[in-house]
This record gives sequence, C-alpha cells and structure tokens, in this order.
Amino acid sequence: MLWPLLALLLTLLLWSIMFSKLASDKKQLEENAAKQAISISSAYAQYLTRTIEQLDLLAQQIKYSWEKSNGSLNFEKMSQSGLLNTPQFASLAIYNENGDPVTATLPIVRMFTVKDRAYFQFHKENASGALRIGGPVIGRLSNEKIIQVTRRIEKEGGVFGGVLVMGIAPEFFTLFSDDKVLGQNGILAFIGEDGVERISKIGNEQRDSPVLHMPAVTNKNLDPASNSAQPFFDGRIRFTATQKLNAYPFFALVGLDREDIFLSYERNLHMYREIAIAGSGLLFLFSIIAMLMSIRLAWRKQQAKTIQETYRLATEGGNEGFYILLSEQDRYGFITDFQVVDCNEKGASFFGLGKDKFLGAKISDYYTDDYFERVMNTYRLAMEKGFYEDDYRIPEGSPIKAEWVQRKIVRAENGLAITLRDISESKRHEREMSRLATEDGLTALPNRHWLLNYLPGALATAQSNATLLAILFIDLDDFKNVNDTLGHSAGDQLLRAVAARLKSVVRSSDKVIRIGGDEFTVVLEAIHSEEEVAHIAYAINHVLQEPFDLSRDTSAQKNRIGASIGISMFPRDGGDIETLIKNADIAMYAAKTNCKGQFRFYDRMLYESIRMRLNTEQELLLALKEDQFLIHYQPRVAASSGTLLGMEALIRWQHPTRGLVMAHDFIGLAEETGVINAIGAIVIDKVCADLAAWLAQGIHAVPVSVNISAHQFSDGKVKNLLAENLKKHEIPAAMLAIELTESAMMRNVGDIFEELSAISRMGIKMSIDDFGAGYSSLPLLQRLDLHALKIDPAFTAQLGRGQDGEIFFTATIAIAQALGLRVVAEGVETAEQLQILQTLACDEIQGNYIGLPLPAIEVTALIRKQNLFP
Repeated sequence: MLWPLLALLLTLLLWSIMFSKLASDKKQLEENAAKQAISISSAYAQYLTRTIEQLDLLAQQIKYSWEKSNGSLNFEKMSQSGLLNTPQFASLAIYNENGDPVTATLPIVRMFTVKDRAYFQFHKENASGALRIGGPVIGRLSNEKIIQVTRRIEKEGGVFGGVLVMGIAPEFFTLFSDDKVLGQNGILAFIGEDGVERISKIGNEQRDSPVLHMPAVTNKNLDPASNSAQPFFDGRIRFTATQKLNAYPFFALVGLDREDIFLSYERNLHMYREIAIAGSGLLFLFSIIAMLMSIRLAWRKQQAKTIQETYRLATEGGNEGFYILLSEQDRYGFITDFQVVDCNEKGASFFGLGKDKFLGAKISDYYTDDYFERVMNTYRLAMEKGFYEDDYRIPEGSPIKAEWVQRKIVRAENGLAITLRDISESKRHEREMSRLATEDGLTALPNRHWLLNYLPGALATAQSNATLLAILFIDLDDFKNVNDTLGHSAGDQLLRAVAARLKSVVRSSDKVIRIGGDEFTVVLEAIHSEEEVAHIAYAINHVLQEPFDLSRDTSAQKNRIGASIGISMFPRDGGDIETLIKNADIAMYAAKTNCKGQFRFYDRMLYESIRMRLNTEQELLLALKEDQFLIHYQPRVAASSGTLLGMEALIRWQHPTRGLVMAHDFIGLAEETGVINAIGAIVIDKVCADLAAWLAQGIHAVPVSVNISAHQFSDGKVKNLLAENLKKHEIPAAMLAIELTESAMMRNVGDIFEELSAISRMGIKMSIDDFGAGYSSLPLLQRLDLHALKIDPAFTAQLGRGQDGEIFFTATIAIAQALGLRVVAEGVETAEQLQILQTLACDEIQGNYIGLPLPAIEVTALIRKQNLFP
C-alpha cells in the first residue's frame, strides 16, 4: 500500500508542479504578447511617420509651387503629363478662400463648396502651416471614401488663400501588415491625440466604425505599455499597445487578440492533460516529467515564432531594402569584401534579384573594380565609425536599380546592417519644383527668381577675370495696345515670339530672362567694351522692330512694337545686384521718355533727373492733400475798345519751398501720373466758388474759361463735374466756359464728341486753345458747337516781324468769320501787336500787355474798370 500511496503523493506533487509551471508559462506568454504588441506598434508608428513625412513634403512642395505660380497651376494637366504621379491619391485639389474648387487632378464636373468641412474652417481660423489629417469621409470630388490630408494656402502677406486637399485612400495608412502578423482578430489603428480614429482594421479587413472608444489624449508621453482591458467594440480581450509618432499628434495602436495568442497553448494544454491522466496509473513520474518537458518545448516554439514574426515585420513590412553583410578580412585584418548573410525581398530587388539568389553573394560579384573600391571605402568607413548615412545618387554602372537611394549603415560586430530606401521620385519632384520656381511658365525663359540667384556668381566671375558685365533692361513699347485690341492670348503669343527673337540675336553664353509682364532682361558676360554692348542692344532693337504676325489670317495687318532698353555696366554702374538692376531700369525709363525704340546707357544725371521727378510726384500728391493750389485770372478784352469780356483761370502751385510754380512746370507731370483729374476738379470747384462770391457781392462778373486737359475726358465725367459744381455754387452755366487744346481735340474727338455736345447743351461755351499749333480740320470745327478760336501765342509773337504772322491771322480770322467764331489773340505783349490786331479786325486779345494774371482777391478792382488798355 505504501508504493501506491507514495505514487499517489508523488503524482499529486508532480501535478501540482505541472500546474504551477503552466501558470508561470501562461504569465510569461502574456508578457511576451504584450512585448510583441509594443514591438509591432513601434514598427507601425515608424511606418506612419515615414508616410506622413512623405505626404508633408509633397504638400509643402505643391503649396510652394502653387503660391510661387500665383495660383496658375493646372493639376489635371500636370497629372496627365506625368508631373503629378500620385497613384496613392484618390484626388488632389486646391480650394480658394471661399471653399470653391480651383484646380484638381480629377475633372471638376460640377460646382460645389467645402467651406462647411471641418478642415476648411480649421485652416481659415488658424494661421498654422502644419499638415492636418482628418477621419474617413466620402470625397465630394472623387465620390470615394478617403482620408483628407490638408494644408493651408496663403496669399501675399500671410492672408488666407484657400486649402490644399490630398484625398488618400484609407488602405494607404494600413498597408503596413496583414493577418499573418495581427492574427485573425488582431487590431491595427491610426488615432489622433484628439481621440478621433482615422482608420483601423481587424486582421486584414478595414473597419468603417471605431474599434476603440478612446478619449482625447492629454498625456503627450503616453506609456506604450500593453493593456488587456481596453473597451473594444466586440468585447474581446486583446493585448494592446500605443506608440506616439515623432513630431506628429498621432498614435499607432496595435491589439493582439488573446485567443489568437493562446490558441496553440490551449490546444497543447488540453492534449497534455489527457496524456497525463491516461498515463498517471502506469508511470506518474515519467509522464509528468515528459508532459512538463513537452509544454516547455511548446513554449519555446511559441517564443521563437513570436521573435521570427517580429523580425519579419521589421524587415518585410516597410518599403525599405534591408540586408546584413559579413566582412571578410585578410591575414592583416584588412577588410577585402563583404558577404550577404541575410536580407529581405525589397533589399534583394534593388539588385534585380530574388531573396534566395541574393543570399550568399559577395559585394565583389556585383561591382566593377573602380566602383567596387568606392563602395568598399564607404563600408570600411561605416565599420570604423559605427554609423553612416547619406542620400546617394546611383552612378552609371551600378547594379542597384534606382536613381537615388537613402542609405543607413550600422555596424553589427563583424558586419554591417544596411537599409536602402528608393527616393528617386522625391528627388525628381524636387528638381521639378526647382525648375517651376525658376522658370517663366509662358516663355520657358529663366525668371526673376533665377536671375537674383544667378547674378552673384556672375559678378564674382567677372571680377576675378577682370571683365565687364552688362545688364540690359528691356521694356516693350505699346504692348498694352496688343492686349487691348487683339486680346491676352495674342499678347501671350507676342511675348513668346519676343523671347525667341531675343535668344536668336544674343550670344550662346548670354542669358535672356523674363522679369514679368512685358519686361525682359539680358545678361551679357565676358564683355570688354561698351561698344560690344551697344552692338547687341542695336541688334535687339532692330529685330524687335520687325513686324509680328499674331493672326492666322495671312491677309491681316502685322503688328509692330519695338522696345526701350536701359543698360548698366559692372563695375562702372554698381557693384551689387540691386544697384545694377535699378540703374538699368532708370536708363530704360530715360530711353522710353526720350524716344521709344531706343537704348541708353546709365549715367548719374539720369538718376538725378528721375529722383527729382519722383520727388515732384510725391510733392504733387501732398499738394492735393494740403490744398496748395491757387487760381489766378488773366483778363480777355475786346480788341477795339479794351472792354473786359471774360477771364481765363490759370492754376498756380504755392510750393512751400519753391514758391509760386507756374502751370507749365507741373501740368505735364500731373497728366502722366494721373493726378490731372483731381487737379482739374479742384480748378473747377475754386473757379465756381470765386464766381459765386463775386455775384454775391453784386459785382458784374464776366465769364471765366477753364482749361480742360484731354486726359480729363478719359473717364467721361467732365460734364457731370461741371454740372455738379454749377449746382453746388448756384451760378448760371453762361458764367463758365471751357478751353480744349486743338491737338488734344483732334486726337480724342471720337471719344469726347458726345460729351462735348452735352456740355454745349448745358449752356457752357467752348473755345479751341492754342489754335495753329495742331492740325484742325474744317469739318470738325463745323461739327462742334464752338464759341471762339484762341490763337497760339507763338503766332502773336510774329506780328511786327514780317508778313508771315499777319498772313496767318488774316487767314484764321477769315475762317472764323465764315464759321461764325470769334478770334482771340493770346500772348499780346506790345502796343504794336495790339495795333496790328485792331487793323486785322481781331475780336479779342489776351496777354501781359493788357493785364497780368491776378489772384481772386484783386479781380474785383479789375472788373470795375471800364477800359483795360494801358
């Protein structure tokens, strides 16, 4: 009885030991499962980080190109031509500040808005330029389920200009692994710090609803420790781990299903229990020991399988090539070669081989002698330092099937662990973005950005070689007329033709750049004299004066333009880029002002002249703001009696430092700068105010004539301005008259005839000023309802010096009488001129002999005189 009892006691003891061991192994298995979840989550986090980095880089490049092109890119055409090769995208689009689509890789077949999207509101209200990744939605452009990756678009000055939206297929974020790694019920999830789940899958199946109800993450250093009590939607227990992504507000979550982990363990446990029960009556001790050894062996197999799966995940799950090289050394310890002892399929594919054929190969098998030594030197350096990393352009003759790779080399005892990533596409994209940033999209010439980067080196070369460098600033003459008459498409055609002609006449070493609009720059290097530059500038002027055929109609008239060219020379005209470009611009402006279609070299006097002009422009604006203008009145009298018939209003500028400035010293500049309209309005208002004041004093005022510049008729508001002031100051229209120069009237009659007719119908008289200086036609004089012809002072000055002056007056008076017009002689300075005009039966005279222009305060005494003859 003792042996059975002893056997029974021994059996019970061994069963107790077995169950204790099983419990210990189960705990160890749980701990290993938790570590496995952490390892996989870490690898998944690295995969997501690389994925988001690629998207972030691409978004930055597209945003940069979009903003630099001023919103002129066409994604659909770029996609069709291969410039936007993004197969992982469902769509790529730009939406403007109102949420409307501007351009996209997919056709925009209907109009819609995205201003109600959360990402649009976020970028509109936040100036941050960070990438934003949203949850799964149905894209309004693609009508597919997508993850929207977005970035803020800005206009000049940081103003919100819209949103760049990349629609990414959800599977793109979960290509990391399959059900062999996660198991049938393992979970993979991409979650933001806001608690919102972007995408997830169970095993190899995508989920449409959240797998884990997770609050917003407030702890940015979330401990990745495993947790088996997470509230999953299906109630299953999983070993979970989360891993924070470096530099991005997201987490990678991995959950390994408990049943998947313990499936083989439970199966073995059941089997071993039956074996133990069946054999306990025969051989308790040996059965229990055998069972314990078998369970231990099963545990070791499970542990080895876990390690193997984790290793495979790290080497096969990503898009990087991986291989391990073992060094071979000679008897002196010098490394002579490396042998491939391990690799993944991606690593072998870089050499155009399968994994099975690449294993065991040597580096010397794939590289020629010269290239082999270069590679070996890099590997020896990595062995010496322990680490090496670079972006490497693959040279010709290399067995590696890529254009650019990113290499990371780490020493591992007597070998190297190497990872390669193909970055050819991103490098090509960088080159394309650089080209777009430095090339003019219309003419394919280098642009201003390229010029500013190129010139420093060119100046340094010229200085070191003791040669000259010339900058030609070219501005097309009358280019606006082409756009206005033929349209902008013809203007674009002209600019391309100009670019081609410029390149045809300069030397092969010279650079032709389009600055923008109708402005070009030519950089001439290795110049030895000013004559060389003048020869090229003359050739450019000559070739651009040839007519351009901008119409498909061969019978149509060809267009002529020409160009004004300003030239600055290095080092004579400046030692830096900014000065040389500015001086070339100044010289161009002088050439255009003097006579279009010419070239001119910079000199100091040009700068002083333009500086004075710019100062005067600013002072004119200040004069308008501070009301520095005065009105003086010059009398106009009957030639026969000297009776006052009217006055001409003459503007004066009471300059704070220059004193009283005459009209001829600033009116021309006012017309060129566009402030003539404001000055003209001031003159009319002041004249009407003075007339109203004289009438209010009971003075028998006479009509006052106001000079109207042709530029004032360009906006068609002269008649309205006159009517408003007559009404404002309550004076009759007969008290106001206008004077229009003969040449201006002839040039603009087609545009202003209707307005002149309306002014005449108001009761305002009109006169032709400076008659004889232009080219009037009799039909035009008959067509307009005129009151008088005012003879140009130059003809009055000829009276008494011969018969020519009298002949002109005689003819003019005859024409005026035939047309029913009065004749006014301006610029009468002497008694002799007055006597001759009286003899010729001239109607009225005006000039300093009769009276100088007077301020309004002195006009009252003038009006009260009966006769103004001296």
